[in-house]
Amino acid sequence: MTDSPRIAFVASQADEAQRALSALTASHAQCEPADADVLVALGGDGFMLQTLHRHGHLGKPVYGMKLGTVGFLMNQHRSDALLPRIARAEPAVLRPLEMTAETEAGTRVTSLAYNEVSLLRQTRQAAHLRIDLNGITRLEELVADGVILSTAAGSTAYNFSAHGPILPLGAGVVALTPIAPFRPRRWRGAILLAETEVRFRILDPYKRPVSVTADSHEVRDVVEVTIHESRTHTVTLLFDPEHNLEERILIEQFVV
Repeated sequence: MTDSPRIAFVASQADEAQRALSALTASHAQCEPADADVLVALGGDGFMLQTLHRHGHLGKPVYGMKLGTVGFLMNQHRSDALLPRIARAEPAVLRPLEMTAETEAGTRVTSLAYNEVSLLRQTRQAAHLRIDLNGITRLEELVADGVILSTAAGSTAYNFSAHGPILPLGAGVVALTPIAPFRPRRWRGAILLAETEVRFRILDPYKRPVSVTADSHEVRDVVEVTIHESRTHTVTLLFDPEHNLEERILIEQFVV
């Protein structure tokens, strides 16, 4: 990256983010994401995920500033010293999950997930799921509200709320976490190698319909979902050295 990087500013529709966008584009030259050296995302974690899904294929590093409700993937917002902060920022390379879902109608839907893929019951009745790992059935029947497969970057989000483990970056693992499991009652999930292919088969999809969500992309009435770590996609997030992503994950584990 050059001393004066070309910046593409993108912002959520929140008033505060839009005000910051106006101020920053008035101070710095704005360019299109495809022509930029770095993207600066203004918003919360939800907007950061939208930015990665929309522009991740460009291969540009993304520096986020928190102007939303949740900002685990963002840096603190300041209107000054943006270029020096970007120059000093430390990269965190994330590899998303790749999901393929098959529906009752016979359609196949693919999507990426930088945080997690979650399967959830669509009605009042619990979901009944079979879990295969690398083609071998490891759990014949999980009866639960749902189940989550989470990356390390996403392990402090929905996964953690469902009592799943927080995973260190670079460990090459993902978290498989049940949501309100009824049977097996004592099963609390598993930590898997990131390259593991995980397949969920919905055992009674007509009586007990299930949806799947990859980050914010939902597919309803699924009969089978296959997930593995992407072999071709990566994104790079930039963090201030004093608040890098690895440090934030450590802090989350020592909050009392």
